[in-house]
Amino acid sequence: MPYKIPESVLVVIHTADLQVLLIERADRPGFWQSVTGSLDALDEPLLETARRELFEETGIVADGERIQLVDWHLSNIYEIYETWRHRYAPGVIHNTEHVFSVCVPRAIPITLSPREHVQHAWLPLLEAADRCFSSSNAEAILQLPRHVGER
Repeated sequence: MPYKIPESVLVVIHTADLQVLLIERADRPGFWQSVTGSLDALDEPLLETARRELFEETGIVADGERIQLVDWHLSNIYEIYETWRHRYAPGVIHNTEHVFSVCVPRAIPITLSPREHVQHAWLPLLEAADRCFSSSNAEAILQLPRHVGER
């Protein structure tokens, strides 16, 4: 199996009234997060990675009209958790994460990928940030009102 590319996207899914969708990892019970995922190829555009991961993990289609991904032009560099380092080439310990958001209707159907996630929850902004295991994910959720206001 090829090594993962240490470049990924984070997609914060929210409603117009800032309810945030979190999903619980199948391989780590109690680890809640927004949509995340690595590039499939070095030349995969970040927007395409975000669109693909959004669909793979939730079934939500960002069609560019009704549902639009917003690129925050914000990147976080963080140390990869020891648990997941075996997925990367030897010596790779940092990942660059690019932040996106998407506003969806509250009633949108959510279809999880059962091998990746076991349940989802819509939560108020602060509660969602508190539940995230990733500090960069929590910080993105807390920044959501500013980025929604810029649109």
